[in-house]
Amino acid sequence: MRSSVRILLLGVLMLTVTVSCKETTKTEVQEVDTYVADNYTKKEVDIEMRDGITLHTTIYSPKDTSKKYPIILQRTPYSSQPYGEGNFRTRIGPNEHLMKEGNIIVYQDVRGRWLSEGHYVNMRAYIPNKTSDEQVDESSDTYDTIEWLVNNVENNNGNVGIWGISYPGYYATYATVDAHPALKAASPQACIGDFFFDDFHHNGAYLLSYFRATSLFGTPRPNGDQPIDTAWYTLPNLPTEDQYQFFLDAGPLKNLDYFFEYETADTPNMRPEGVTDDYFWNELKEHPNYDEMWQSKGLIQHLKDVKSSVATMVVGGWFDAEDLYGPLETYKNIEKYNEGNYNTMVFGPWDHGGWARDKERNVVGNYYFGDSISLFYQKDIETKFFNHFLKGEGDKNSGLPEAYVFDTGKKEWKTYDTWPPENAAKQTMYLSDDQELTSEQKGITGIQFISDIKKPVPYSEDVKTVFTPRKYMTDDQRFAARRSDVLVFETDVMDEDLTLAGDIMAHLKVATTGTAADWIVKVIDVHPANAETNEEMQDHLKMSYYHLMVRSEVLRGRFRNSFSEPEPFTPNEKTDVNIKLQDVFHTIKKGHKLQIQVQSTWFPLIDLNPQTYVDNIFKADESDFKTQTHTVFTDSNIEFTVLK
Repeated sequence: MRSSVRILLLGVLMLTVTVSCKETTKTEVQEVDTYVADNYTKKEVDIEMRDGITLHTTIYSPKDTSKKYPIILQRTPYSSQPYGEGNFRTRIGPNEHLMKEGNIIVYQDVRGRWLSEGHYVNMRAYIPNKTSDEQVDESSDTYDTIEWLVNNVENNNGNVGIWGISYPGYYATYATVDAHPALKAASPQACIGDFFFDDFHHNGAYLLSYFRATSLFGTPRPNGDQPIDTAWYTLPNLPTEDQYQFFLDAGPLKNLDYFFEYETADTPNMRPEGVTDDYFWNELKEHPNYDEMWQSKGLIQHLKDVKSSVATMVVGGWFDAEDLYGPLETYKNIEKYNEGNYNTMVFGPWDHGGWARDKERNVVGNYYFGDSISLFYQKDIETKFFNHFLKGEGDKNSGLPEAYVFDTGKKEWKTYDTWPPENAAKQTMYLSDDQELTSEQKGITGIQFISDIKKPVPYSEDVKTVFTPRKYMTDDQRFAARRSDVLVFETDVMDEDLTLAGDIMAHLKVATTGTAADWIVKVIDVHPANAETNEEMQDHLKMSYYHLMVRSEVLRGRFRNSFSEPEPFTPNEKTDVNIKLQDVFHTIKKGHKLQIQVQSTWFPLIDLNPQTYVDNIFKADESDFKTQTHTVFTDSNIEFTVLK
């Protein structure tokens, strides 16, 4: 009897536990967003270019065919997936508003990528004055694509817009050169302008932090470069979570070649000595200077004849670690050479592509800038731009300003008729003794520091391995200020606001005991003791005395006079090194301090400079790397653009 009761009770207990476990492990089923599938038809076509190559193109058209719609196009090397006419994206177009109000949204795999035919060329060079159909570039491919779309897609109103972020932003810029007459609006966003100054290089310094992204652009497609609907490349897998230590232990760059020796059936081990299977890594290695190859790939210099029929709105993030040079120089060059064009800029408190996200709180790294900033941009700026030029009057009275810019210090939007604003002026401050940043030069002395190649200055205090860096652009710089190989210069506490609005030039006077060196300048907003900590802050940090990096830049010293013709330093000789820092719009508020940091390593954001001159750092030997003593002289100055 007792045994039966015990078994019964045990059975009830097991049933209870089973039910309980089922309840605790129950997961909520995520509702699939079917808006696009419910409201759009999808068609995939291969559009023939003038040379006979076809480009795979996906077209989403509104099911409501009672009216005509503009076409909004994105061309991408990152795939127009999902493939298959029954497979839909959950979101299409630049933003939700443009998706829901109805537009024909088109995605295209660029030449040589994914399901498009042809051979891919990284940053394909523009060909002016083409003389045959065999001469093709991204401009001609865009033209041919638009020509086909306006003549073959039903219910289009004859107006085309183009947009894209990062590499697709580069293709959006490219579309404005030799533009098709139907192209009415282009919005290059975080657009690459020149790979010697964007992404993989900054002023000639190689960004080692982009190492893992190399194979994305340099892995040949298999099967004789045939179209493929799945990824054919793999990202290098670093066997550690500490990339600082990994790259330090790895030594010279040439020791990393093995990551790009793919040994596939299509690429047997027949390569010459020193050449890898990754054609982009080979380009980086074989072209360390701004030679004809890099110059030909740059798009900035071809913006002198942007069609006046195309309205442009260039978008960027003040804290974009990947592409800040590109959008700023794109806007400035269109503005400079195309008088009378509709050309505007929008810059907000974002990292790479942050404006396209739907997050309520806008944060970059540890730093909080406010609520609904991206949502405001999408609804009241981006949608307004495309609607005016694709559905509306299409004249210059768009209701948008020339410059829609966010003051990242005051945390508020401002609008201006020009950029930099008309009331901006240059103001010079000197790197003085006793860690002072002064409005006047106080004598000339030399401040020395030892640059130890075994202990380079980290770019972040985080222990991590990343695909590409982002959060460091707003990182707290106290960790660097406390190092002996980082020079600090600082104002007194501000008794009134100081608004930086435009570019910054660092005019350094330096010397080194070696024959080569990198120079890094950082502009920092030192917060007061009572600054309030936001919820996104890393646990080990507080906003009290936070050292917010507002802008930073590196110059590989060999390029101080020419990016094409490098030259060594003469040991111990005082030398001018001028570094252009990209534009900012930031108010150093009353009660804060403005600080400048100067250093010579920034690892592993950029690769180590041997600090002895070699022709090609990618081929340097271990013995070339030497610790050196550097000097910064106190007649060095920083020239700010300041609102008056």
